[in-house]
Formats: sequence, structure tokens, C-alpha cells
Amino acid sequence: MTLSLFLHVLSVVVWVGGMFFAYVCLRPVAASTLEPPQRLTLWSGVLGKFFPWVWASVALILLSGLHMFMVMGGADAPHYTRTMLVLGVIMMLVFAHVFFAPYGRLKRAVASQDWPAGGHALAQIRKLVGVNLVIGLVVIAVVYLGRALA
Repeated sequence: MTLSLFLHVLSVVVWVGGMFFAYVCLRPVAASTLEPPQRLTLWSGVLGKFFPWVWASVALILLSGLHMFMVMGGADAPHYTRTMLVLGVIMMLVFAHVFFAPYGRLKRAVASQDWPAGGHALAQIRKLVGVNLVIGLVVIAVVYLGRALA
């Protein structure tokens, strides 16, 4: 279970930490210093590098989380583990939507230099990443508060 926990935490750090950096640090600077063509090209490239890591993280979080859930008793596992599972799956679904819908539109818009369409797609991504970041931080709180209160 130690390896599962390590892979789980490492994957959460990559995913949630990456969202935090992108949303809180990179986004405001890019928005205030770059014109739309440069900003949209930057985001298309950054997300193109980040999303494969998110897919790997999603797979490891799901596999390691289900393994630990079963080791902890499955249906008899502590309540906070079920909360983690549900919120984690919601995050994964939100990410899949971002990847297959607005991110695809962003890439196509950048390739065709359709900056208004790219701006619209990026705005959708920004909102959904913000939602996922909040959910991810709530999951982290649930883990530590759940353990403390269990």
C-alpha cells in the first residue's frame, strides 16, 4: 500500500499543483502582458505539455485510489474515502471534457489563427480549471480532515 499511496500523492501533486500554478501564477501574468495571438499560442503549448501529465496522473490516481479503497475495506472503508472517490471522479470527468471539447477548439483556433474563437475556448478552459482546482483543494482537505476526524 506504501507504493500506491506514494503514486497517488505524487499524481495529485502534479495535477492539482499544476492547476494551481497555471491558474494563480501563469494566467494573470499572461493575460496582462501578452496580446491574444501570443497568449493563446502560449496556452495551447503549455496545455499540450501539461495534459499528458494530467492523463498519467488521472490513471495513477484512479488505479492507486481504487487499490487503497479496496485494501481499506471497500464499502466498509472510512466515509471520507468515498467522498474522495466521488469528487475525484467528478474532477476526472471535468478534465476529460476540457481535453476533448474546449482544448480541441483552442488548438484548432490557434492553428487557423482564429483568435476570437481561441479566446472563447480559453475562457471555457479557465472556468473549468478553476472549478477543478477548487474541487481538488476540497479533496485534499477531506483527506486530512477525514483522517483527523475518523
